[in-house]
Amino acid sequence: GYGMFNLGRHHPVIQQTIRDYLELEDPLKPQMGPVLLSGLLAEKLKQTAPWADKVFFTNSGTECVEAALKFTRAATKRERVIYCDRAFHGLTYGALSLNGCASFRDGFVSMLPGPVPVPFGDLDALERELRLEKTAAFVVEPIQGKGVYPAEAEYLLGAQELCRKHGAKLVIDEIQTGLGRTGTLWAIDQVPGLEPDVMLVSKSLSGGYVPVGAVLMKERVFAGTFTSLDRAVVHSTTFGQGGLAMAVGLATLHVLDEEQLPQRAARIGQQLLDGLRALIPKYDLLKDVRGRGMMIGIQLGKPEQLSGRTSWHLIHAADGSLFPQAFIIPLLDEHHILTQVAGHHADIIKLLPPLILSDEDVRWFLAAFEDVLARAHTFPGPIWEIARKLTRFAVTNGH
Repeated sequence: GYGMFNLGRHHPVIQQTIRDYLELEDPLKPQMGPVLLSGLLAEKLKQTAPWADKVFFTNSGTECVEAALKFTRAATKRERVIYCDRAFHGLTYGALSLNGCASFRDGFVSMLPGPVPVPFGDLDALERELRLEKTAAFVVEPIQGKGVYPAEAEYLLGAQELCRKHGAKLVIDEIQTGLGRTGTLWAIDQVPGLEPDVMLVSKSLSGGYVPVGAVLMKERVFAGTFTSLDRAVVHSTTFGQGGLAMAVGLATLHVLDEEQLPQRAARIGQQLLDGLRALIPKYDLLKDVRGRGMMIGIQLGKPEQLSGRTSWHLIHAADGSLFPQAFIIPLLDEHHILTQVAGHHADIIKLLPPLILSDEDVRWFLAAFEDVLARAHTFPGPIWEIARKLTRFAVTNGH
């Protein structure tokens, strides 16, 4: 679910919250009057991020990005926005303009004017761009979802300092990293002193049931858009602050705290990381394992054996995205484990398991992954046969 099932797929508290809310027959709907539940959820979210003054609710992560673009431009009276190579911030028009993967933009002609990419983790490059022209915002993920590349604390703190120095707003995208995923409620909780101007939240905020998102921001960013009463509706959404979404948002925060799921993600995630890293010396194809908590990237690489290298080159010549699929398919078909590729033309498998994962689940996954990995070192073998079939399919269909 791209990280929206932090609580699992059918958490009983979330299910009961939905039943209870529907039985209330709540007469207060968005745009029809003051909505109590949105105020309560905003209050709870602000308690988790004391630097934030205001919360604006949306229906999705990409809507959060669109809102951040508008709010930061209005607050600074500037147009330019900086984002990172490999970034992913959504697929609506403004968010797509901040997408570091060109394949998502192909076919849609021109993008929003103004956004500029910089290398992820490079403070010198960021400073050069901030000096070059007045900038509204720098938008960055604490851990890049495409490839699972964690940002160092020094990088995020340095970016904050540079943004303050040059009058740009720092926007932290926690849409996938937030709500316990990385071992703390927010990934930025692991960086003392980091207080962004804007933070974006979505995905598992509703426990995976109801579309919802939230933009947490400082007062001066909020006030730049809503400057007077007649501008109260210059940015709004029909279904934002919907009672059902707000109720499950409150329930999700309760479950995360009550069941200590961020702490569980830190412990279980470390077991996964340690177990996978222990396989690196044993298997030539496994090059790196990185991540935090239960957001993990498994980096595959070219084998040393001649027969394997030949197959590797043939597969990558046909399509640079196919090889990880040869692992993902048997993991699903034979072991009933759902994983995903971590980006286009990247030999990286991404793990985003629910935070309720057990010790037994970890053992099950590690055994299953090693089984598939071991068979991948047989040339020729079943994994390479899957890869060749995928290659033939891609070539036949012109991809």
